[in-house]
Amino acid sequence: MDWKAQLKLVPGVFIPAIVVIGVFLGFGVFFVEQAEQVFNAVQGGIVHYFGWFYSMSVAFFLLFVVGLFFSPWGRIRLGEDDSEPEYSYFSWFAMLFSAGMGIGLVFWAVAEPMSYYLASPTVESGTVEAASEAMRLTFFHWGVHAWAIYIVVGLSLAYFSFRKGLPLTIRSAFHPLLGDRIQGPIGHAIDVLAIFGTIFGVATSLGLGVMQVAAGIDYLFGLGLEDATGLQLGLIAIITLIATGSVVAGLDKGIRRLSNFNMIVAVILVLFVFAVGPTVFLLNNWVENSGNYLSTIVQTTFWNDAWGDGEWHGAWTFFYWGWWIAWSPFVGMFIARVSRGRTIREFIGGVLLVPVAFTTFWLTTFGNSGLHRELFGAGGIAGVRAEEMLFALLQGFPLSAVTSVLAMIVVVAFFVTSSDSGSLVVDMLASGGDPHTPTGQRVFWALLEGAVAGVLLWAGGLGALQAAAIATGLPFAAVLSVMCFALLKALRTESMDRGRIRKVFPARNHDNEGGAGLPIDTAHGGDDA
Repeated sequence: MDWKAQLKLVPGVFIPAIVVIGVFLGFGVFFVEQAEQVFNAVQGGIVHYFGWFYSMSVAFFLLFVVGLFFSPWGRIRLGEDDSEPEYSYFSWFAMLFSAGMGIGLVFWAVAEPMSYYLASPTVESGTVEAASEAMRLTFFHWGVHAWAIYIVVGLSLAYFSFRKGLPLTIRSAFHPLLGDRIQGPIGHAIDVLAIFGTIFGVATSLGLGVMQVAAGIDYLFGLGLEDATGLQLGLIAIITLIATGSVVAGLDKGIRRLSNFNMIVAVILVLFVFAVGPTVFLLNNWVENSGNYLSTIVQTTFWNDAWGDGEWHGAWTFFYWGWWIAWSPFVGMFIARVSRGRTIREFIGGVLLVPVAFTTFWLTTFGNSGLHRELFGAGGIAGVRAEEMLFALLQGFPLSAVTSVLAMIVVVAFFVTSSDSGSLVVDMLASGGDPHTPTGQRVFWALLEGAVAGVLLWAGGLGALQAAAIATGLPFAAVLSVMCFALLKALRTESMDRGRIRKVFPARNHDNEGGAGLPIDTAHGGDDA
């Protein structure tokens, strides 16, 4: 058997990506102390010199997708004019949420509000005002800005792939600007950058997930580990191997079913905490948190701590912006893959609003429950490590052993879906957008994601994860900005083409709003291109 004939790879993408990732892995393994110093230096430099660019970029992405939602282009379907969505709303939303937030939301739901409450960047720490401000800032980091970033990538890829017939890969989004040059070195470089960002974005989430599972085991069984790195690395190996089973099962049997299962378990967990916790207090805070978030969204978006040292922003806001942007090739391509047949308006509305609504409910339930106990109850959460705070909260409720196990199941399932989805996306990037690649290739990428997560934890733990997210997100922020202009150019061209067609066939199209039935202009890359 000729193994080369069995592989579906673009050498100009695969080889440079592997070399760059391999150099990083070697540096992290053999020069641990130096790697940690480099991570810290890179993070500090980016925060100091490019923090403004991150703030402007995420603001632009949000305005861009909101503008598209209300524009006439919102009626355009991502696919042929008569195509129908492939997945039900429940499966679609479950896969969106599992891919887009997943592990990080479980990790930070209690830890992030508690961190701001104990060390508030704006008000006196340890007060009711600090608790309210903590929830506002947490909503800000997990709200519409993150999903707007995903929409930019996902919408561009879905449009150019399903409507224009181009491969489902990042380079295709630049066809209006580069033309056929996307098949050359420029296109290769774009996809290599996307692979690099995806690998490290996924590895950041996998690292957080393993830290939390290890902390849960340590906390629940009283192991008293001084250094949990060995346990974390062992868990990465075990769960990565589990993820390969989902990879082998494929999208429908693997990711879809696991995402549905994960959403059911996550909903059970959050509803249980909501029911046995301070329910009325949580309802009041869900409304108040949302109002505080929405009423200050513009001011907070452009707040860069210009008169301060920027330390808090570097550790939190810019970490999140870098993480979401580095994560966006993976999430964007994945949600594009499962969104064929939906209109642009349906895509934006569904991706922007539904996951955010569930996210805010999740954050309120866990975050405000923790703050309520710390302010008015027995406390006991503020004194533990960030990765242990969720389990410390659950210990104060009935059936704590059961809910703690459920929480670890949710994290592991998110780990598997993230690894599985990430390997699918990276494999498509490395194969020029081919969705039907050998299973062994996806297994290779799943194992590589686990290896990168392990190296990041070995080389510096949470600090290395944060630095990697910020550093890999910066160059791709510029790529996303150009992607927006490319999509606008393509949409404007399609509108002009439709206008010309209506002049030629006025009787046939005078009452057509969505474009169904219009002849395909293959010269401009129509559906059959």
